[in-house]
This record gives sequence, C-alpha cells and structure tokens, in this order.
Amino acid sequence: MIDEKLSDTFHRLSLSDGKQILLVGTAHVSKESVDEVALAIEAEAPDHICLELDDGRMKNREEQSSWSNMDIKKVLKENKGFLLLANMALASFQKRMGNQSGSAPGEEILSAARLAKEKEIPYSLCDREIQVTFQRAWRKSNLWNKAKLIATIISAVFSSEKISEEDLAELKKADVMQSMMDEMAKELPSVKAVLIDERDRYLATSIYLAPGSKKLAVIGAGHQEGIVRTIQAIEEGKIGTDLSDISQAPKAGYGGKILGWSFPVLIVGLLVYGFVNLGQTEGIKMFWYWLATNMTFTAIGAILSLAHPLNTLLSILSAPLTSLHPGIGVGMVSGVLQATLRKPKVRDFENLGDDATTFKGWYRNRVLHTLLVFLFTSLGASIGNVVVFTILLSMLS
Repeated sequence: MIDEKLSDTFHRLSLSDGKQILLVGTAHVSKESVDEVALAIEAEAPDHICLELDDGRMKNREEQSSWSNMDIKKVLKENKGFLLLANMALASFQKRMGNQSGSAPGEEILSAARLAKEKEIPYSLCDREIQVTFQRAWRKSNLWNKAKLIATIISAVFSSEKISEEDLAELKKADVMQSMMDEMAKELPSVKAVLIDERDRYLATSIYLAPGSKKLAVIGAGHQEGIVRTIQAIEEGKIGTDLSDISQAPKAGYGGKILGWSFPVLIVGLLVYGFVNLGQTEGIKMFWYWLATNMTFTAIGAILSLAHPLNTLLSILSAPLTSLHPGIGVGMVSGVLQATLRKPKVRDFENLGDDATTFKGWYRNRVLHTLLVFLFTSLGASIGNVVVFTILLSMLS
C-alpha cells in the first residue's frame, strides 16, 4: 500500500489491487471542513462515499424530532440511564463547540450525504453504534474507573468553559468526538482500546470492505493515523477483516452477577452477625444505622437534583430496599417517578440540544432534569452504601 499525504487532512491510499481510498479528515464543528468535503467530492469524483457515522446518529441528525420518540421511563427501566447520560453529555459537548465555531456539529457529514444523493453516488455509514462503544467501555471498567467515567460525564454536562480562539483553531484540526474520547481515554487507560483503538479498527475495516474502486471516506481528523495503520496491516495480512468481536456489547457474565449480589449479601450478613453475636440491642442499632445512612444520602442526592417533593419522599423510603437488589437501583425508581410526576412536554424534547449546553437547562428541561434526578440519587445511594458498610464494620470491631 502507498500512502500519499496530500495535506494535513487528506490522504490518498493506493491499495495492492489497484483500488484507491481517499481519507478526508475533518473537524465536526468547522465550517471549513464542510467546504473541504464538498471540494474533495467534486475534484475526485469517487464511486463510493464512506461516512463516519452510524445508523442511530444519522437518524438523529436527519430527523430533528427523533428525540420526541424517546420513552425516558423505558430507558431507565432497561438500566440504560447512564448510557443516555453519556449520549447527552456528548451531544452537549459537540453543541457547545459548534455554537462557538459557527457550524452545526457533524454538518460536513450531512452535507456529504446530501451531495452523494445529488450526484447519485452510493454511500455507506461506516462507524460502530455509539451505544455499543459506551456499553463496551462501561462493562470493561472496574468500579474505580466507572466512578471516574461518571465524573467525566458530569464535568462534560456542567462545564461552562469557553474555548479560546487558539483552542478553537486546534479543534478544527481534529475530530471533536475523538477529542472527547481521547480525554476519556487519559482518565480511563484500561478502556483506551474500546474508546480509540477498536473504533479506528472498525472504521478502517468498514471503509476497506466498502464497494467501489475509488472510495472517499469522510472521517474525523483524529482517526486518520489509526485508520491508515489498520488498512496497512490488513493489506499486509497481519490482521483480518472480521469485526464480530467488537461489534456488540459484551454480555454480563456470571462473575458480574455474583459481584452485583455480593454487596447486598455482605450487608445482610453483617446485620445478622450483629444480632447473633452482639445481642438484640446492638443488632437493632446496626439496623437503624443502615436504614438512616441509606435514606440520608439518597435524600441529599434528591435535594441536590431538586426532585419533585413526592419523588424525594418515595425515593428516600425505597432506598434501603433498592440497595439490596442490584437490578433495581434507587436511581431507576426516582427517575421513573420524576418522569411520571413531571411528565416531559413536547418543547422539552424539541429544546434538548440547546438546554443540554447550559447548567440551568439541565434543571429547566424535564427530560434532562429526570436524568439529573437519576444521576444524583444513584450517586447518593452508592456513597451511602460505602459509608454504611464502614460504619457496620466499625461497630463489629
């Protein structure tokens, strides 16, 4: 394979079978990228176009009303609350960058798709579903890394930092989504393979296998080096083109289920041990400490999120019970209750993108507010579990 680097953002790869792959690196918040993509398609006249997007994100961008079809209560009941939070954090990050750069996030991808349709050039979506990426990153993280991942999401949600002109110019040389992935990978080195390496491999292989003798791929600039390396490895026979091992989220194994139940069993064991070995008085005291600690930290989370008063009360009462069942967290309960008591309206779905970029928007928008209630009560309950565990241990020593 011959890699001809025509510019910082344009590679021409000549393959061993005579086919060509043109890589156009873009920044997803740059107006210049929109123009560069259009010029490249006009000048090169490819017979196939590959886009760095998946079906779900393409649908969201083409159909502005797609968010209104979301059933947030169903999302929470399916234990996908943190997945939705990650999606909203990413959308918020891209929206803020786009607002400052003057270009809608991913506009160059949509313009490439429109141009392909106008010129009747076949095109394909070559990226892995973002939900799969987040799910794989989550399930491959240990408890500490999951806490750091949540902290990263929270910082992305509530950040109001303005980027400088120099930073904006630098962003235009790289993919915004990849920039966020890079930051997450720095904080979570154990899942770097999921956030960066796997995605480069998936994109490169999809582009390599796409039909056509002269393919033009519109990708984030941050992916270029990884894609070139992967295609080179495929050409040399060092790696295959089977993506089945990274195309879906890993299923939770028995180890994860056992670990999920181990904490509730441990808490119950400590309480029973207290009753049997320390006597009824101390046992009851331990029980009340467990009850009060769970309720208190859940209450703090509910209050910080400004949950509906009735939701706050019911979440506090349910906290001890949900702490004993890993499949039903208090965040799920409080989130569903919040969405029921303060049902999101059409305008909340319509304004999701704009509201997600501001601190006030997360409290004003009923969809985003539901996610905040879910997040804060989940964190409160988790902290409460750790605290009560240390308290019970100290009472036994």
